[in-house]
Amino acid sequence: MKKTLSTPDLKRDEKLKAFDRLLTVMNELRENCPWDKKQTMETLRHLTIEETYELSDSILEGNLTEVKKELGDLMLHNVFYARIAEEKNIFSMADVLNSICDKLIERHPHVYGDVVANDEETVKANWEKIKLKTGNKSVLEGVPKSLPALVKAIRIQDKARGVGFDWEKKEQVWQKVEEEMNEFKKEFLPDRQSGYAGSNKAIDNEKALAEFGDLLFSLVNYARFIDIDPEEALERTNKKFIKRFQYLETESAKDGKKMGEMSLAEMDEYWERAKNI
Repeated sequence: MKKTLSTPDLKRDEKLKAFDRLLTVMNELRENCPWDKKQTMETLRHLTIEETYELSDSILEGNLTEVKKELGDLMLHNVFYARIAEEKNIFSMADVLNSICDKLIERHPHVYGDVVANDEETVKANWEKIKLKTGNKSVLEGVPKSLPALVKAIRIQDKARGVGFDWEKKEQVWQKVEEEMNEFKKEFLPDRQSGYAGSNKAIDNEKALAEFGDLLFSLVNYARFIDIDPEEALERTNKKFIKRFQYLETESAKDGKKMGEMSLAEMDEYWERAKNI
């Protein structure tokens, strides 16, 4: 049975009016602006990807003013794609919105039907099962091929987990991490006697890639089990490194030193100071 909204949306009319305004502005731009007239789905694609990453940056930085701005940019892209499709009599913005509403209702039978789901994992499992019933041949079909590898690993593991293909305990996952680390160390880390463990041959790059990939995949898996988003964790570390490195550049320049001419020990002094800011 459909559950009713417990809190009334007091700003609904305001939201509908604003969305109508955006559709009007989009139509006016498409008909009157030389740049907007020329755009196609293909030319907008890379801009949409850029806007998505800008939204991601704003979220990680906790800048809600920028989040609002970037959401607006993405909303513009959504109505732009729909306008282009409508010109070709393929689909309209109404089709887009009704389609997502239909999908959400279908995949939330615990809200719009009689299915019981009292926790997040049950909801995810139901979602994946419904997708298989509606034509998907594989649970992993919904993972975009062009996703960055780290994000793709997260999505693959999430989807596999949704149908029960997962470890039972985080300790098991950590054992897998250690297993993969040991395999990598055994093959590729040098020892004091023979250069590379078990062999004096040069590193087999293909095998190195495979082993390192296995290690990263297992670390992503473990991160899932302790509720860490690996992509966010790595990006936070990237930002921290950039901040400290730029401090090194700025402060060493104040002291009349040049990057590329300092020793590692000299740079380490600035790096240690950067940790305290």
